[in-house]
Amino acid sequence: MKKYFPILLVLIVTGLVSCLNLDPPCVRTINEELLKYLDTSRLNSDGKTIDAWLAARNITAIKDGSGLRYRIIRQGTGEVPCLGNVVNVDYIGSLMSDGSVFDSSDAPVDLPLSNLILGWQIGFMKLQKGAKAVFYIPSGLGYGAQSRPGIPANSILIFDIEFYDTK
Repeated sequence: MKKYFPILLVLIVTGLVSCLNLDPPCVRTINEELLKYLDTSRLNSDGKTIDAWLAARNITAIKDGSGLRYRIIRQGTGEVPCLGNVVNVDYIGSLMSDGSVFDSSDAPVDLPLSNLILGWQIGFMKLQKGAKAVFYIPSGLGYGAQSRPGIPANSILIFDIEFYDTK
């Protein structure tokens, strides 16, 4: 019996572990601690700029508590993605300041949601699969004071997004 005990123990533990759901939980909210580190004066300033830009173009957008503004052009169906998901999207990113396009997918691409800028993470918590939306992202929820190729520091970003699927 002693020589079979370790094997029996391994089988019992393996069986118990397989019964447990060890998948990570589905997180559909942004960690509020991250938002505490954002420059609130810059967010407020960007918010006023976004609101004025939208008003001048007679565009109605929803304002999220984070400072993100968004419009849902077409409602989707199903559940919103989890931060741990990969989203399949088609997008065009432009600068609010002059409308210049700095990036586009040119075809649907798979992107890990948790690796994207906060504006996308927050925005995708508002979308269901199949949705089409526009995100108006204050600089603090984008790239902030860091410049990127084609994106000056403190840029307000606009993303036209078509959300196809979640993986």
